[in-house]
Amino acid sequence: MARINTNFSKLAAGYLFPEVARRTRVWQEKNPGVKVMRLGIGNTTEALPKELVDAMKHKLDLLSDRSTYTGYGDEQGDVALRQALRDFYSRHYGVELEMDEFFVSDGGKSDSANIQDLFSEDNVVAIQDPAYPVYVDSNVVGGRTGEHDDSTDCYKGFVYLRSTAENGFIPAPPEEKVDLIYLCSPNNPTGAVATKAQLKAFVDYARKNRAIIIFDAAYSAYIEDPELPRSIYEIEGAKECAIEINSFSKLAGFTGVRLGWSIVPHDLVCENSERDELHRMWNRRQCTFFNGASNIAQAGGIAALTDEGYRACCELVDYYKGNARIIREGMESLGFTCYGGTDSPYIWTKGPNGISSWDFFDMILDRCHVVVTPGSGFGPAGEGYVRISAYGHREDVEAAVASIKENLKI
Repeated sequence: MARINTNFSKLAAGYLFPEVARRTRVWQEKNPGVKVMRLGIGNTTEALPKELVDAMKHKLDLLSDRSTYTGYGDEQGDVALRQALRDFYSRHYGVELEMDEFFVSDGGKSDSANIQDLFSEDNVVAIQDPAYPVYVDSNVVGGRTGEHDDSTDCYKGFVYLRSTAENGFIPAPPEEKVDLIYLCSPNNPTGAVATKAQLKAFVDYARKNRAIIIFDAAYSAYIEDPELPRSIYEIEGAKECAIEINSFSKLAGFTGVRLGWSIVPHDLVCENSERDELHRMWNRRQCTFFNGASNIAQAGGIAALTDEGYRACCELVDYYKGNARIIREGMESLGFTCYGGTDSPYIWTKGPNGISSWDFFDMILDRCHVVVTPGSGFGPAGEGYVRISAYGHREDVEAAVASIKENLKI
């Protein structure tokens, strides 16, 4: 008799972003004809750089000719792309990695969930709070938590690393022993970026406790300050204890193209593994469960890492950072306390007078006709905040901010 995975029933509520969409749809039905401006989900909006599009078109031309057609590629990713990633890390981050430590995928979100296949269900998981929901929900479904406690909005079994204004939204390592640690820098949703000293504290903790850090660097292209690390492997010893996940979604605007990568070093070890064992396991997992990323998308990824392509990608990132400055300055002009929006495309804004996240969401939607994202959807420490996204056309962002400035008084 087939049986369902009962861990799904532990999930506290509907996934955050569909819930935002549902509430927005209900509001529009009650307010027909009113234009809604969207500063919610972090979905890119601008056209892809020409250099990347040309490379993907050329790949399509090759696929249209029998003599140059290719089918399945390597499950680990195109060798040329993996070499380009290795060279990119060396040139831009000063980090030396082996080509075969890179594994190309269809995006960082799926890697963040799939990487759990390497680890047993009884691992104790520490989650940066607030955090991107996939870290939490995938571990709940994977059976690593108890039930959700509605009184605290926490899952039993998780260790929550509270990120608050008092600690600059970068927590300290846990006091108790944990096995897996999820970190995201620049952080989604708060926009906070960990310093080298802060990451070193986590690396030292992980090495001491034979724990593994799962480090999401999807927004690293937004970091302006040269003193801030863009890869955890800038920290000595991180190859022994950290898996890095990254993506072309925000670097190159590939949210719909779907292309990312994970780095699983040969030196990576946990409590009951030997050197190279986790690397071999991930390689086996990808070969068994994954047929490789789109060869068309990978052609675009290779182009994005050339000097010309990377410059074009940086121009795209700068466009969104310009949007972020407009949003942050607009909110601050009204007296709101804001974080992020400099080394990140997200502005983390505290609501007025102790208002809840969803009530603040409703206030901005009702008064300004602008959609944002409630901070409580990212975890209990997000209560009272909203995340405002810089992804949008400049004219739409300017219109949304103008509406907020005119209609949202505190």
